Amino acid sequence: MYENTYPNKRFGHTLEFLKKHISTDEPVLDLGVENPFSKIMKAEGYQVENTSGEDLDVVYTTVVQSEATVVTAFEIFEHLLAPFNVLREIKANKLVASIPLRLWFSPAYQSKTDPWDRHYHEFEDWQFNWLLEKTGWVIKDSAKWTNPVNKIGLRPLLRTFTPRYYIVYAERAQ
Repeated sequence: MYENTYPNKRFGHTLEFLKKHISTDEPVLDLGVENPFSKIMKAEGYQVENTSGEDLDVVYTTVVQSEATVVTAFEIFEHLLAPFNVLREIKANKLVASIPLRLWFSPAYQSKTDPWDRHYHEFEDWQFNWLLEKTGWVIKDSAKWTNPVNKIGLRPLLRTFTPRYYIVYAERAQ
């Protein structure tokens, strides 16, 4: 469905993982403003509500008041100073979240022009797992994939076999 190019490869993997765990009849709160992937979810039949751009480090109103049974968070938590807080406040009982993994050969992403587009955290998989477990989530499934780029050099070579993205399906601990 999606060719093997950025961001299509990421979207293809994410959609396949989402469909594996979440049915289209479950209402979804997608953390972050409407974006290309939330539009894909809607086109695939998901009932998606997005947050409105509020600072999720300090304002949880939408998260707390949402009646969605599923929360999705695709490449959001690395932008927050304190992802622990919003993860703890989620009322839904299912979570599908993806993050870019920390790469030893590449520094954390920092936009030169957009102060909101910065990665405060680039987790290793075990760190993200620990964060989820500490905030009351039980991981039921996970996957990783690479993000090769069509360039020459050591970093592009490393990207062909080093996983860049990590996605989890978790349920609220009982």
